[in-house]
Amino acid sequence: MIRVITKIHVSTALILILAGAGQAQSLLQTFGSGANAFNIDFVTIGNPGNAADTTGAPNPAGSVGYVYNLSKNEVSRDMITKANTAAGLGITLADTASYVGGNFAGRAATGISWNEAARFVNYLNTSKGYQAAYNFTTSGSNDNISLWGAGQYSGSNQFRHKDAIFVLPSLDEWYKGAYGSPSGTWYDFATGSNSLNSGSAGTDPVKVSSGTAAGTAVYGQAPLQGPADVTLAGGLSPYGTMGQGGNVNEWTESAYDRLNNSAGENREFRGGAWTSSWEEIESLSRISFNNSPTVQATDFGLRVAMVPEPSALSLLATGLSGLVMLRRRRS
Repeated sequence: MIRVITKIHVSTALILILAGAGQAQSLLQTFGSGANAFNIDFVTIGNPGNAADTTGAPNPAGSVGYVYNLSKNEVSRDMITKANTAAGLGITLADTASYVGGNFAGRAATGISWNEAARFVNYLNTSKGYQAAYNFTTSGSNDNISLWGAGQYSGSNQFRHKDAIFVLPSLDEWYKGAYGSPSGTWYDFATGSNSLNSGSAGTDPVKVSSGTAAGTAVYGQAPLQGPADVTLAGGLSPYGTMGQGGNVNEWTESAYDRLNNSAGENREFRGGAWTSSWEEIESLSRISFNNSPTVQATDFGLRVAMVPEPSALSLLATGLSGLVMLRRRRS
């Protein structure tokens, strides 16, 4: 337990604890060094132990028993390029030269398979001295993982190492960040609105090619428009993430059958892309075809989760609470 706590800065854990109390926070993490350094801004997803959503797909979905973080933005081309240079990952990127704006470094990274996304996440861990999240036993950039053995994973999830800090978000972690809210209310869209087309009062996200206005999303665009810059990918979700509806489809960690017990099984991707319709960016959208972990589609990208061990946070929260009580007694 002490070893796990030392992997998490006290300020980080405090932010996570505050998030559990409903206070939105962000946390900037730096990876790499020198010319290959880049930052990822994480937002806290609190309300641990929330009730699952039963109106979307799959049903139920989105219940998470611990506080965690999601990257505010999708991973950019620049981040992948710098990780490749620093660690020789060999991750491929889709050639977007024909898109409006070309191969702009700030665009959401695309053309990335699940296996490549997992290798990028492993780099985030190992570059900081943490445990790799996924068990690659061969060197090919698009080779499948091997399952972790007994004692190396928690629960039934044989994909994720129990001591990893940075991971691909599970289906439930991704879904909660997109469609959930600190109050526990669920929404049809990642902009905190409900579908106008579902028979209930609501407002579909406004279609944009780029921008940050509330209630907007990057969808319904021409193919050659291409994805937006990751910091200009539409309005925020109630938890403060950007681009979980539209811009690029995002890999989740989870197998489509949610068992995570076979290295080559189909994976879940979510959120829709810049060419998607409103149906493809809402919580009911679940696409089951062509999602092998080796698929490198031109609209597939990723975002990252940060998941400290819940027991470590609980212990620190207890300790901080005790310090507060001690200060009150002395004052």
